[in-house]
Amino acid sequence: MNDRTPSSRSSSSSRRSRDSRSSSRETLSRDQRKEATRRAIVAAALHLLDERSFGALSLREVTREAGIVPAAFYRHFESMEALGLVLIDESFRALRDMLRGARAGKLDPNRVIESSVDILIDGVQERREHWRFIGRERNTGVAVLRYAIRTEIRLITSELAIDLARFPGLNAWSSEDLNILASVFVNSMIVIAESLEDTNDPATIQEIRRVAIKQLRMITVGVAGWRSS
Repeated sequence: MNDRTPSSRSSSSSRRSRDSRSSSRETLSRDQRKEATRRAIVAAALHLLDERSFGALSLREVTREAGIVPAAFYRHFESMEALGLVLIDESFRALRDMLRGARAGKLDPNRVIESSVDILIDGVQERREHWRFIGRERNTGVAVLRYAIRTEIRLITSELAIDLARFPGLNAWSSEDLNILASVFVNSMIVIAESLEDTNDPATIQEIRRVAIKQLRMITVGVAGWRSS
């Protein structure tokens, strides 16, 4: 007689199901812990970079700030440069999100310049430490990070050039002229962001906003008179 009765098979299946759920919970927990440690390393680096350049930052300082042993760093990043590249990607996410927001219709069509500046100001205030990092590293930082920042700026410029081609009057512009105009706007946005890095004073922020709007309006006046070829 077969001693594997329906009841025993059901019990075995139930145990396997419980074991499977337990294993899934353990795996999820490990993944969550790994991601939490990774985020702690990123946050620690950003905190330490508030007053210094990335090149002056040591792995031991970052791991001590994150509350882990130095050897644990390499479970998440191959090197300090790899950590720097992640910081750059996260830092530029605010600007990418702003441009995507514009494409998604967040900009007031009757106040395109004002809306753009307001979105940029909000983005900088939400991620001030990221913008401070970019401002410091894009001209004087580690070579690999400077190159990565330039690459990000080129990508954002290309995306913006595509967006600009949808505006009436600009759809007949050459690709070269659209990219030059996009570069002017992107560089202006970066300068505006850098001017906001170290201030929380509402009056100062409003003055920066006023000048930024005026600056972008001057650019658009020049756009109106340009004949693309």
